[in-house]
Amino acid sequence: MRHPIHDERYKNVPADVLPKSESLRLTIERVLPYWHDEICPKVKAGKNIIIVAHGNSLRAIVKHLSKMNEEEIIKYYIPTACPLVYEFNDKLQPIRNYFLLDD
Repeated sequence: MRHPIHDERYKNVPADVLPKSESLRLTIERVLPYWHDEICPKVKAGKNIIIVAHGNSLRAIVKHLSKMNEEEIIKYYIPTACPLVYEFNDKLQPIRNYFLLDD
């Protein structure tokens, strides 16, 4: 139901020219407000948070946290079903991140 074909604003736009996916830029615009408004306060309160999401949503958060540029985040591999752990200081700045991989 989120596809633009269902949005009244695009009723006169041919379906074949409407986007069928979301770019990383748009994903970042959608995800970062949730990161700042919902997740950060919980982490600051000392809670451990697990985020389960689609790859591009995770990529948006990783790009932000690791201050990666476009080229770096495109090359960065996030394995499926392998937790990526971020540890933060008291100012919510990442101090360490790593994957929990089996040997």
